[in-house]
Amino acid sequence: MNKKCRLNLTACTLVLLSRSVLASPQTSQSAVKSPAPQPYEYLNGGKFVGGKNPYSPDPIFNYRWNQTANDDPLQIFELRPKAAVAFPPTIAKNLTSLTTPNPNVEISGSGSIRLDFGVETGSWIEFDSPNCPGNVEMSISEYNEPGVDKTNRPEKIGNTYRLKLNDELYDGVRFAWIHVKSPSKPWHITGIRAVCQIKPTNYTGSFSSSDPMLNRIWYTAAYGVRASLCKDYFGSILMDRGDRISWTGDAHPAQAAALVAFSNYDFIRKNLENTSKQDNGIRSYSLIWVLSLLDYYRYTGDTATLDKFTSNATKKLDSAYQVFGMNPDLRFYGWDDRVGGGFEIWFRKNQESQNAYKMLSIRVWREFSEAMEQRGNKELAAKYAKYARTKVEEVNQDPLWHSNYSIHAAADAINTGLLTNSIQETLFNREFKDRVNRLSISPFNQYFILQSLATMNKWDEALTSVNDMWGEMIRYGGTTTFEVFRPSWNQIISKNDAVPNSQCGIVSLCHPWGAGVAKWLTEQILGLSPTSPGFTTFRFAPHFGTKLTNVSGSVNTPKGTISAKMDLSKGTAELHCPQGTTGSIEIPRSNQSLVKLTLDGKVIVTSSPTTDQVLVLPDRLVITSIQPGKHSLQFTPVNSNQFRTTADPLIYPAKLVSTDKTTQGNWSNKYGKDGYFLLGAKQDGTDESALPTYVKSIDFFRAFPQPGRPDTTIWDSQTNDKRALAPSRLNQFPRRATCLSNNDQTMTFSVWFKNPAKHRITLYFVDWKKSGSRSDIEMFDADTLRMIAPVSMVKDHQNGLYLTYETKQSTKFRLNKIRGELVTLSGIFFD
Repeated sequence: MNKKCRLNLTACTLVLLSRSVLASPQTSQSAVKSPAPQPYEYLNGGKFVGGKNPYSPDPIFNYRWNQTANDDPLQIFELRPKAAVAFPPTIAKNLTSLTTPNPNVEISGSGSIRLDFGVETGSWIEFDSPNCPGNVEMSISEYNEPGVDKTNRPEKIGNTYRLKLNDELYDGVRFAWIHVKSPSKPWHITGIRAVCQIKPTNYTGSFSSSDPMLNRIWYTAAYGVRASLCKDYFGSILMDRGDRISWTGDAHPAQAAALVAFSNYDFIRKNLENTSKQDNGIRSYSLIWVLSLLDYYRYTGDTATLDKFTSNATKKLDSAYQVFGMNPDLRFYGWDDRVGGGFEIWFRKNQESQNAYKMLSIRVWREFSEAMEQRGNKELAAKYAKYARTKVEEVNQDPLWHSNYSIHAAADAINTGLLTNSIQETLFNREFKDRVNRLSISPFNQYFILQSLATMNKWDEALTSVNDMWGEMIRYGGTTTFEVFRPSWNQIISKNDAVPNSQCGIVSLCHPWGAGVAKWLTEQILGLSPTSPGFTTFRFAPHFGTKLTNVSGSVNTPKGTISAKMDLSKGTAELHCPQGTTGSIEIPRSNQSLVKLTLDGKVIVTSSPTTDQVLVLPDRLVITSIQPGKHSLQFTPVNSNQFRTTADPLIYPAKLVSTDKTTQGNWSNKYGKDGYFLLGAKQDGTDESALPTYVKSIDFFRAFPQPGRPDTTIWDSQTNDKRALAPSRLNQFPRRATCLSNNDQTMTFSVWFKNPAKHRITLYFVDWKKSGSRSDIEMFDADTLRMIAPVSMVKDHQNGLYLTYETKQSTKFRLNKIRGELVTLSGIFFD
């Protein structure tokens, strides 16, 4: 079977559902371990405690090791399928048994069996058979059709057949297939499993709220980190790439999530060491490494590690100071088009990246200065405070310094903590107020956008963005956080379908650089965060917006576990402070009047505070100096009519207005009345065009692996096939079947209008070879690179497909491969 072919999944299916069971001594006496040798030991050194967390996708969430250390070897556990489907159904008898501890399936005839393990893991797939004839192939994927180049003949180990696709053995696996060639006689499957690797790591933190989706997001982000941990570094499960290393910047959100979910400090410290002398060729990653060091110091109070890396950090900070304002040859700053469009960065410079880097520099100087102040290093504290202050003053000499800042540079500017309220409000109204614009395709970049929304106290907007990004990942069917994601994907693909690829190449659906939302939820929504290193002092300051009524959770610290909860609708709160800590509690005030407040049964606020322990601020009451122990509070509940669940609408200035699968290549009576652009239509392979007077130009770009215009593909230089575009308005024959194409994952083109006005742009696609290819289309404002329309899909176009868009501005289109040999475009028409 060709590795790149797509299975025809339109056949009748038989779906068999069963609860996933772990094949380990702790979970099922009847389950049989793999008879094949494994590279790691099965789960050991702990036990299962309690029940399954309903919000966590982690199949071994409740396994607890007695102790863990950074040098622990990997262990394994087994999953059996939750569902099995045969194509066609007649090839398998007793298929139901694949979801039980004792499979016994008889296979006859040719076809495929698809297995859904219900959750993504870093694993390898095996099946057992005493009489397999050997003419089988296997596939794995993160979604419901085989992954690109993820099909091969299995390795036979005794009576076990194992799919091995790389030297490290594991891949990101949610689905698996057994492809059966025509056998000479029936044969049997007597065992089936995903063998999953795991780094011994215990859950030590928790999160809950009145919004079940937020709870799922926290635990999904945490699981994505745990599923990706390698033996000695923070990794990620990548489907089709050779960069299985700990990228310096990528590790920042993953380590941040680990701080609140696992408190595996020694492993984080080891990863800081691993990444301390590299930046992966990405200048901003050096500064983000410093942020990781500061996160670690705040949570642990580990002065020895901070001291060890202080010289390393200052070199990175000084280098940023030396190039400030020079627009260094800065490249990668995330996959978002507004910071360079992924692989386009190697061929096109982007001012947004330069602006963002300057603001990131100021932020890191300020935060490093604060850490040095806490450490008692007055000299370095003063040096980097001066760096930040000097550059802010320098920037502010131009009152319009931020006028060309887009969302990412604006977020980094706000995260400096040094902007005036007036500038913050200007940036918010211009860049953040729009629900579409404040979303990045990259959950890595979205983490920093969330931080800036918190700085501005824009809690409803932040929670809406969390739901738009991470909630929609889960609604798609994700069980880990993704490398990139567009919420509107869910409008064009079904649950667990193959996702669009993009400027990042083959998209990974398990990339823990998207997990920073877990730390953000803990620190900003639950509101637990250290105010001095190691949580010697801390604050409990939950934020509810108008969407939440209650939050609760815990964070493990070097001094013990802090647990907290608050319910606005009931007017209650609880806080547990471990020995050696002092806390503060902040209660939101919905109006200016004071409310009655009791702490541990003692009234401390009536019409005014009765103790210096209470600070009255415009938006909250702060109870300071909370000592070790368990404490309870009662206060006047918030009226229920102050809560709302609706969000601002998603507003796009452009839209897809029609699809047409019947006109085929006879375009002139329906499209192109104002002008047209036929790709490769002339006999010499150049384009045939008659642009409208209102179109300045069209430019094409192939981002990777070669810059410049994509290739022209000629399917047929002379044909009477009516699917080929007519060479002129006469709709005549013969025709040339051609397209602009890129055999990699993406290509772009921009249509530049002379003046803003409403126009219709129609694109023509044809799957000439009827291969079942699919792609998606993203639309951006060509000047600002803001997204201006939901993602649309090109599919089922073997007979030709016109997509007509209505737009008022110059527009950049990005065409991304989902499946097929080429990303293609045959014609552009204007009306």
